[in-house]
Amino acid sequence: MKLHWSPRSPFVRKVMVAAHELDLADRISMTRTVVAMTTPNRELLPENPLGKIPTLVLEDGTILYDSQVIIEYLDHLAGGGRLIPPPGPARWLELRRHALANGFLDLLILWRYERGKAQPLPALIDSFTLKTGAVLAALEAEADAIARAPVGLAQITLAIAGAYLDFRFGDLGWRDRCPRFSAWQRRFEERPSMRATPVVDD
Repeated sequence: MKLHWSPRSPFVRKVMVAAHELDLADRISMTRTVVAMTTPNRELLPENPLGKIPTLVLEDGTILYDSQVIIEYLDHLAGGGRLIPPPGPARWLELRRHALANGFLDLLILWRYERGKAQPLPALIDSFTLKTGAVLAALEAEADAIARAPVGLAQITLAIAGAYLDFRFGDLGWRDRCPRFSAWQRRFEERPSMRATPVVDD
């Protein structure tokens, strides 16, 4: 399998952490693919018209994109039910937590893009700030339950969101505001799957 990859993308990191957790990382070859909001990668567009990573090309030529879709495929390849529970209350909880974590990553990427502009829109910055505060409060309130949950799609994405905050938003001081979630995230970062997929600003 070929994965369009970047060492800076939290969504690519999700896929690779999942692959390590499922013992499938050695079946994936990574192709460095540069994408940016303002400069589409024209070589990627035939395989992913959205021009986004991660994009996974299977041995038979099938193409999968979106990190959740790719992880669902990898989970299926590994026997199913390891990172995403079967239908039932545990699945809905896992997917709801994942939706919060994944949406948070989307928000942070848009926030980073906006505040990098010469003249960022104050209303957008205020909105991102308010929503980030709300997300962090929700994660802190749920931190103990997250810590008790088995490793899955949501936990991987939540841990990567915390790492991305450190990587791109070190000025927020989020760990002081979320001591329980921060403690869980630091423990999760010690997993071999996380240590094998460090963020590199190349």
